[in-house]
Amino acid sequence: MKEHPELHDESLYLPVDPDLVYQQQQCLEWLYDFNQTRPAEKAKRQQLLAHMFAALGADCYVEPPLHANWGGRFVHFGDAVYANFNLTLVDDTHIYVGSHTMFGPNVTIATTGHPVLPKLRAQGYQFSAPVHIGENCWVGAGVTILPGVTVGDNTVIGAGSLVTRDLPANVVAYGDPCKVARPIGERDREYYFNQRKIDPRLL
Repeated sequence: MKEHPELHDESLYLPVDPDLVYQQQQCLEWLYDFNQTRPAEKAKRQQLLAHMFAALGADCYVEPPLHANWGGRFVHFGDAVYANFNLTLVDDTHIYVGSHTMFGPNVTIATTGHPVLPKLRAQGYQFSAPVHIGENCWVGAGVTILPGVTVGDNTVIGAGSLVTRDLPANVVAYGDPCKVARPIGERDREYYFNQRKIDPRLL
């Protein structure tokens, strides 16, 4: 399939190639079919996702509705990725998600932006930069992750955060803009929520 040559180097480009517009429409037809599935049609959902996504690991679950510019064509999921409803993927270029990562409701991952300069925006220019999310992350409800961001393994992003820059592995981060609040540490081995203790048999 033909692709924009600029998509992987963050150059400005104009998304007007008729062939690419046609291909995008075909991808969106598959996305429409996925979003019309019934709750009991789990096997059909998996078959559609495997066709739609660039890579789909074992035991992934995506709750409709799913929104994606290219219907997931540039999306790579590891194993056992969970996405709650209204995951929005601005997938004009690649989005990589590691195994066992979870997304809360209404998460947006955007790979594409537009120049701040009004003259360029008026001409329709845009740019795309890949997003990388590590393994075993928890991305809370309503989080927005912007183009070019990398999130390290095991990191937790608090609900409603706006992630504009890279986040390291093994931290809790939240806010607008999102910042590291603390490392994941010993207290997290004892408590799972407020003062509620983890059963040691689970560890």
